[in-house]
Amino acid sequence: MEKKAKLIHKVKRLLRRAGLPRWLHHFGPKKYEFWHHALALLIRQECKLGYRRVTSLLRGLGFSVPCPSALCMSAKRIPLSIWQRILQSTLSVPHLAAMDGSGISRPLPSPYYYRRIDKPYPVEVPLKLSILVDTRTKKILSLRLRAKRAHDIKDAAYLLKRAPAPRCLVADKAYDAEWLHQLCNNLGIRVCIPRRMWSKPRVGVTRLRYTARFNQRTYGRREIVESVFSALKRKFGASVSAVTISAQRAEMYCRAIAHNIFWLIGLFERCRYK
Repeated sequence: MEKKAKLIHKVKRLLRRAGLPRWLHHFGPKKYEFWHHALALLIRQECKLGYRRVTSLLRGLGFSVPCPSALCMSAKRIPLSIWQRILQSTLSVPHLAAMDGSGISRPLPSPYYYRRIDKPYPVEVPLKLSILVDTRTKKILSLRLRAKRAHDIKDAAYLLKRAPAPRCLVADKAYDAEWLHQLCNNLGIRVCIPRRMWSKPRVGVTRLRYTARFNQRTYGRREIVESVFSALKRKFGASVSAVTISAQRAEMYCRAIAHNIFWLIGLFERCRYK
C-alpha cells in the first residue's frame, strides 16, 4: 500500500509540475481524471501488458482505471505537446548530454500471412528513434520518433530545443556539421564531436574551433546513450505494439517517462536489490 500511494503521488506531482489540466476534455460526464489515464499507460509499458490486462491488473489491486477501449483511445488522442511536458517535468538541468539514434521495429504480421500473399518475410521498415540523454543520471531529456528513415543529424535541433540546455554535448561523427556547431554556440553549449573526414575539404570557423578543443575523455561519455538504448530495449522490447504513428509516439514517450521516474520510487526494480 505504501508503494501504491507513492506511485499515485508521483504521477500526480508530475502532472501538476507540467501544468496539465485535471481532465482530458470538456465534454460529457467526467468519471476519470487525467492521472488515471497516465498511470495506466505508464504501468502498461513498465509491465509490458496489453490494455485489457493492465486494466484487470490495476482494478484487481484496487486502482480506479478507465476501460481498455478508453485507454486505447486516449493514447491515440493525447497531443504530443502534453507528452513532452510530462517528460520535461521529470528532468533537472543536465551538465553533459549525449545524442544518438537507433531503430525500433514495427508490429509485423505472422509468417503464415506473408506466405498467403507471396511476400518475403519479414518486410520491415523500422521506425527511427533519436534521443538526448543526461550522462550523469541516464535520464532521457528529449526524443523524436520518425516513421521513415532519416539521417541522425536531422533531429539534432529538435532534440536540443525541447530539452534543458546542457553545458556540453557529445555525439559521434554523424553530427559533425557547421550549422550544428553554430546552433550549440548560440545556445551556450560546448560541443565534443570528432571531426569527420570528408572526401572534399569542408571548412567552418565554429566547427574547426571546437575540433581543435576536442577532448577524448569527455567523448568517452557518449557510450551512456548506447547503454540507455540497450536498457530501453531490454526493459520494454525492441518493437512497438501500436499501428498508428500517434499511438507509437505515445508508447515511446510512456517508456521514456517510465524510464525516468520508476528508478526513483524503487518500484518494479529488476537488478538493484539490497
